[in-house]
Order: sequence, then structure tokens, then C-alpha cells
Amino acid sequence: MSTPTAGRSRLLGSLDRMAEWPWWLLVAIFLGLYIVFLILTDQQTQKTFWFIIGQTPEGLLNGQILFKGITITLTVTLVAYSLSLAIGLTLGLMRTSTNPILYNVASFYVELVRGVPMLVLLLYVAFALTPLAVSALNLLGIPITTRDIPNEMRAIIALGLGYGAFSAEIFRAGIQSIEKGQYEAARALGMNYYQTMRYIVLPQAIRRILPALGNDFVSMVKDSSLVAILGVQDITQLTRLYYSGNFLYMQSLTMLAFIYLSLVVFLNRLVRWMEHRLHRGYAR
Repeated sequence: MSTPTAGRSRLLGSLDRMAEWPWWLLVAIFLGLYIVFLILTDQQTQKTFWFIIGQTPEGLLNGQILFKGITITLTVTLVAYSLSLAIGLTLGLMRTSTNPILYNVASFYVELVRGVPMLVLLLYVAFALTPLAVSALNLLGIPITTRDIPNEMRAIIALGLGYGAFSAEIFRAGIQSIEKGQYEAARALGMNYYQTMRYIVLPQAIRRILPALGNDFVSMVKDSSLVAILGVQDITQLTRLYYSGNFLYMQSLTMLAFIYLSLVVFLNRLVRWMEHRLHRGYAR
């Protein structure tokens, strides 16, 4: 027989579970479904959607699959993030090195780049470093002009350099989180530095820092919108072109936010799935 105290406990437990339930998710799903409904039924919303993603329904029916806006956004994100991982891993290893030259060079780069806003870094690479690099190549006998370097490449390099500094700190933290006893065990087995990092340290470190790397990747998707300042026709730039011609600011910017949010939600779930797979494989 239940007592009044037990009944109150169950009631409080039910209230706590209701408070913790993600009610915000229902609102987000409802808004998302409403926008999808408008895309399917409202002609003006359809025009806005197709223009922003860089595709026409007629071209899609005829087999011309372009999706220019989405393609450029994802290409810039993926290539720039791959570059940032390569830079971050290199600098992270240098930051954990006992060599004072390597350590100070990496530390100087990380502290310098992390202190510069991403937009400023993007403009600096595009309009200051690119002409400087072209001049250096011309001195080496390579005939090239600044027009030969597309803005997409400049944007990718800038984002890669910027996020490389943040990735370096993530890799450094992951490497330093591995217990010293594992380094000593690797040396006792006769492994050199490269083998220790390749087979012992980095596999464990990457599992630990994967959530942080995933968050950086999602941030890169959003920061890729900065390339619109260079005229790169990603979804942000296409949105600017669209509302500058018809002044439909509300519809255009709402659709742009919806597309970015959809990409971020999908990529977040993908990162969580990767984390789950890695942890499950490690547990086995």
C-alpha cells in the first residue's frame, strides 16, 4: 500500500523528469517543419530557397545538379578544416616537444593567430599575404598574378590558418593528457618517438579530443559564411545578392538561418555518432 510520502516522491520525480525533457526541441522541430511546409507550398519561399542553395528546379529536373551555394559552403568547410587539422597536429606536436626552438615557434604562431579576429585574418590573407606570396613566386621565376589565385583558395587558406591555431591547443591538451607511464612503457619496448606517437599516444588522444574537434568543425561551418566578404558565392553571398535585388530581408535571412541550422544539426549528430563508434570500438 502506497503512503502519501511515496506518492509525493513519485509526483516530484515526474515533475523533475518533465523539467529535464527537451521541450525546446519540440519548438525547434515545429519551426523547422513550418519552414519546410512553406518551401513546399509558398512560391516566394521556394524561389528564395532555390536561389540561396544555388540550384534551379528546372535544372534539377533536366539532370543539371549544381547546388552551387551549398557545394561551395561545404567545400570551403571541409578543405579548410582538413588544412587546420594538419596544421594543428603539427603545431600540437611542436608545443609538446622538449626542443625549445620548436616549442617557441609553435607558441608564437598559436598566440599570434588566436589573438586576431577571423574576419581580419581572412582579409589579411586575401589582400596582404596573397600579393606578397605572388611577388615571392615571381622572384623565383614562376609567372603568376594575384588574379590566378581564386578567392575560394584564399578563404580556405585563411580559415585553415586560423582554426589551425585552435586545433593546435586541442591536440596539445590531448597529447599531454596521456599518462607518462605509457611513454616509458613504449621506450622500454624499444619504440622511437614516431612509433610512440603513431601507435600509443595519438590513437588515445584523438578519442579524448574528438568532441572538441567536432565542435571546431561545426564552428567552421558557421564561420565559412565570412567568405562572403570576398565575394565567394556561398549560401551567405547568394542570400545577400537575393535580398539586395528584391529587399525580402525577412524571408531571405530566415531561409539562410534555417539552412545553416539544418547543416549544423546534421553535422552534430554525425560527430556524436563517430564518438559513439570510437568509444564502442575502444571498449571492445
